[in-house]
Amino acid sequence: MATPLEHATSSAAHAAEEVSHGAGIHVVLKAEEIFNVFGFPITNSLIMTWMTVILLLGFAFLVRNQLKLIPGKLQVAVEMLFSGVLNYMAETLESEKLARKFFPLVMSIFLFVLVANELAFLPGVGSIGIDNGHGGLTPLLRAPAADLNMTLALAIIAFLVIEITGVVILGFFKYAGKYVNFSSPVNFVVGIIELLSNIGRLISFSFRLFGNVFAGEVMIAVALFFVAYLLPVPLMAFEVFVGFIQAVVFAMLTLFFIKLAIMEPHGEEAH
Repeated sequence: MATPLEHATSSAAHAAEEVSHGAGIHVVLKAEEIFNVFGFPITNSLIMTWMTVILLLGFAFLVRNQLKLIPGKLQVAVEMLFSGVLNYMAETLESEKLARKFFPLVMSIFLFVLVANELAFLPGVGSIGIDNGHGGLTPLLRAPAADLNMTLALAIIAFLVIEITGVVILGFFKYAGKYVNFSSPVNFVVGIIELLSNIGRLISFSFRLFGNVFAGEVMIAVALFFVAYLLPVPLMAFEVFVGFIQAVVFAMLTLFFIKLAIMEPHGEEAH
C-alpha cells in the first residue's frame, strides 16, 4: 500500500520521467520499490539506509574492540573527534551533564547523514539496477537523503527530542508559556509566531537535506549526459563537500534547537 507521500510525489515523478525520457535523462523524484515483504515496500533508498546502519555498527564494534590503554592512531583520531564535539556541546548547552546526555543523538545524526551522503558516490550507486519492464533501469541503490521519507523521519525524531527535552527541563506549563502567553497582546503575537516557527522546523529540517542531496544528484546526471568526461568530476567533488556540510548543519541545528528549548521563557531570566 502506497504511503501518502508517495501519492503526493507520484504525479511529479511521472512528469519528470516523461520529460527525462525525451531528453535522454532519467530523473525520478520518489524512491523506487525493489521488492516487498508482506506488502511492505522495500525501496532502493531503504536498502542503502540499511547499508549505512550496518557500516556504522561495524565501525563501532571495530573501534570498541581496538580500545587500548595506549591508543593507536585510529583510537586517537576517534577520541579527538568525540572529545572536541562533546566540549563544544558542553559550551553550547552550558552543562556538561546535558552535553553527555545528548551527545549520542547529535553524533549519531552527524555520522548517519555523513556516511549516507558519501556512500552515494560509490561506483554502482544509481547505475546498477534491474529492468523496470518499460525499457528503463530501476537502480538498486539510491542515496537515503534523496528520499523525502527518510529526511522527514529524521526530522520527526529530532523534533520530538527537542520538544520533549523542553517539557522535561522546564516543565509543561513553563514550556507552553513560550508559545501561549496572555500577559500582553505583543507577547501573545510573539508566542504564536514562535509556535509557527517551531512547527516549521519539520519542513526546514527535512526539505533542506532532501533538496540539497536530490538537486546534487540531478545536477550530476545532467553533467554526465552533456559532458560525460570533464564536468562531472569537479561537481562530484563539490557534492562530497556538500554532503559533509549537510551532516554538520543537521546535527548543529538539532543542538541549537535543544538549547533554545531549555532556555527560560522571555522575561524569566531578568526576573
